[in-house]
Amino acid sequence: MTESDDSIGQKINLKFAFFVARRYLFSKKTHNVINIISGISAAGVMVVSAALVCVLSIFNGFEALVGSLYSTFDPDLKIGPAKGKFFDFTDAKIQRVISFQEVAEYTEVVQDNALLRYGDKQMPSIVKGVSPRFEAMIQIDNIMYDGEFSLSDGAFENSVTGLGVAAMLRINPYYFMPLDIYAPKRSERVNMLRPDKSFNTVKTFVAGIFKVSQAQYDDNYTIISLPLARSLFEVDSTAVSAVEIQLKPNVSINKVKSQIKSVLGEDFVVKNRIEQQESYFRILNVERWIAFCILCFIVLIASFNIISSLSMLIIDKSDDIQTLKSMGANETLIRYIFLFEGWLIAVVGAAVGIIVGAALCLVQQHFGLLTIGEGAVVDSYPVVVRFSHIVLVFATVITIGFCSALYPATFAKNVKRDMKH
Repeated sequence: MTESDDSIGQKINLKFAFFVARRYLFSKKTHNVINIISGISAAGVMVVSAALVCVLSIFNGFEALVGSLYSTFDPDLKIGPAKGKFFDFTDAKIQRVISFQEVAEYTEVVQDNALLRYGDKQMPSIVKGVSPRFEAMIQIDNIMYDGEFSLSDGAFENSVTGLGVAAMLRINPYYFMPLDIYAPKRSERVNMLRPDKSFNTVKTFVAGIFKVSQAQYDDNYTIISLPLARSLFEVDSTAVSAVEIQLKPNVSINKVKSQIKSVLGEDFVVKNRIEQQESYFRILNVERWIAFCILCFIVLIASFNIISSLSMLIIDKSDDIQTLKSMGANETLIRYIFLFEGWLIAVVGAAVGIIVGAALCLVQQHFGLLTIGEGAVVDSYPVVVRFSHIVLVFATVITIGFCSALYPATFAKNVKRDMKH
């Protein structure tokens, strides 16, 4: 017999094994308890598959929600120095980057830590100096909570604080009370006799309060004009701590990032939105896959029902096994029949579970039946169903189901005719 004939014979055996397994799955067994256990096996796989889809979709929803919140304040790309705090904005490489046709807006940034004092209250804050382009780049009106975004009115320097900062200092943008900002002098040593002389001080009037619904910004940030920040932190008139870039719509951020990195070289760091909040998204990703692994372990436990179901089915079909052997079926064919049987239980359970899970997610997405509670950014749990995760769940469940069927299917060849009597 040629190799081609062996291959054809193998395909015929697989098709026959699949046909018999399918008949066994949906046909009535001699003992009704086997039907019940098979149903329980499929139901267990279905429930866990639905749970996997729902859990992954909820994590996707939170990731998308947080990403949208950060997008109102974080730029598409942020360029910073690889070493030190500041770099020269007039650098030829930087000027070449901001002239890319994919760049819609950009702003220079001078940012560092400082101390705020308003009346008799004080607190540390991150002070961010920005150019006039900043207002158009992030659509500032979308995040203004009170007052207006004005960093200079020609006569006075203004500032805009986060909601948490305003609450801590009890700031009201309609009070004509200055906000004092202190930063250590870079060019002098600390004067122990007169510590107040070791700080640069600027006065601003709070023109507005912003709210991003992220504590990282609302509780820590104060925005001032770029020239005032350079004066406060004693840096050159062309020095910046970062350049924030907003790209045009429908532009590949990662592609432009690669182009910028190739131009800037090793002296600069370029980060997209996820990399700017790397620690948060890393934690979210770890939590997602820990939950996935826990549910996979539950799938593994549920798959023991498949082992029980197959074991009882093998005993119930012992006469059929002997008949097939008498007709010339080899041990491999017998093993394939029950291997496919267990695999089909997992496939049916996974398919139905994924459909149920996706349906529940769509219901939650449109009607928000499962609520979070008061004080949250959104009223109900956000969900985003991703096709890649559905494929992952299906592949994981049927793989576990297939492996669970290996043990009982291996011993199907040893079943004797009188085992069930």
